[in-house]
Amino acid sequence: MLALLVCVRLFASPQQAADDASGDPKERAKAVREYAKQAGPELIPKLVPYLHDTDTGVRIEAVKAIISIGGRTTLEPLIAATKDPDPEVQIRATDGIVNFYVPGYAKEGGLSASLRRVGSAIKAKFDEQNAIVIDPFLHILPEIPPALGALVRGASSMESRANAARALGVLRGKDAIEDLYDALRSKNTNLMYESIMALQKIRDPEAGPRIRFLLRDLDEKVQLAAVETTGLLQNLRSAPDLRDVLEHDPSKNVRRAALTSLAMLPVEDNRSDYARYFRDRDDAMRAAAAEGYARLKNPADRPMLEKAFADERKQNPRLSIAFALVNVGDHDFTEFSPLRYLVNTLNTKAWRGVARAFLTELCRAVEIRQTVYAVMNSGTKDERTQLAQVLAVTGDRDTLQYLQPLASDPDPDVAAEGLKALRTLKARL
Repeated sequence: MLALLVCVRLFASPQQAADDASGDPKERAKAVREYAKQAGPELIPKLVPYLHDTDTGVRIEAVKAIISIGGRTTLEPLIAATKDPDPEVQIRATDGIVNFYVPGYAKEGGLSASLRRVGSAIKAKFDEQNAIVIDPFLHILPEIPPALGALVRGASSMESRANAARALGVLRGKDAIEDLYDALRSKNTNLMYESIMALQKIRDPEAGPRIRFLLRDLDEKVQLAAVETTGLLQNLRSAPDLRDVLEHDPSKNVRRAALTSLAMLPVEDNRSDYARYFRDRDDAMRAAAAEGYARLKNPADRPMLEKAFADERKQNPRLSIAFALVNVGDHDFTEFSPLRYLVNTLNTKAWRGVARAFLTELCRAVEIRQTVYAVMNSGTKDERTQLAQVLAVTGDRDTLQYLQPLASDPDPDVAAEGLKALRTLKARL
């Protein structure tokens, strides 16, 4: 009943807000802040009319108050607020929508925390930390992608448009994917970058060919995002373009990204590039070349990789070589084996993300999964929690019996990770 009341009040006349308080915008804004202090979803209908106030400041306060109250009943008002003509209202409404699915996002992940007004203009700083994405088992309201897609296409500022693109990526909003493709031709760096990263998170298989024209973009930030996404989406048709970028681009960062993406495209035509950089002075280039050998999965490469694993002293390339050795057939799990080395690295905060990514790829193979199951009972806290994340996205029905004990582990951190992994795996299955 409350949700129905909220929906009805969304279409209240703009004058209604003025009827609830004095003619002074400051007093109306104060009234909104007082409502927010009381909290509780029953206050949402009282705040909704202020979203139509003639004063921008009052509307901003209304959005902030609705976000602070939180809960499911805030979504319809916030979706409506995305249609507001003011860029700050649009940005805060967008972040508020995501905040329902990712608690804390409005303060940390979106633009709201860095917003400032310069006259009628909005200034904000985009945080480069762009890895947030909702869990696969979460489903968003079907009305959300069209609302955010409309902002990507034509919000009142470039900041609003780019922020909406980021939100679509966080929410895996595949139903607005055409809006993201259109944004790639906007010539605005932030909007193009956020749109590429959103496409990367959504994992649209058509994205690779459709971002191909950006592999040589003049803006390095956009170019790097396009190169990285091409590899992650395994667009084999772009391999010749990536080889050309690797050969001729003047930027070391771009060349590293190009080789890393080539390493994700397992075709023999790339072997000469892997061989060329396998002994390179640059650690990142050696690591990328080793990943290329890994995905070719040729057992004949094993002696070469074993020697390199023994000789390598840098952590980054050594992890990549370990990954390659397991992929070409070394499935041993003794103390100094490559697979054990990857699992041990889960205990190292600085490198666990790299090791977890490699183990996620490796554990798609049944025999590797069965080998690491033993760690779920006897491993360290870090090993068990990190492997729970791995198995959540790679496991099968037989994996459930190894995750279920984690969900009731006496350590609350392990239990939380185990429960989350179970939910993700069950959603996949």
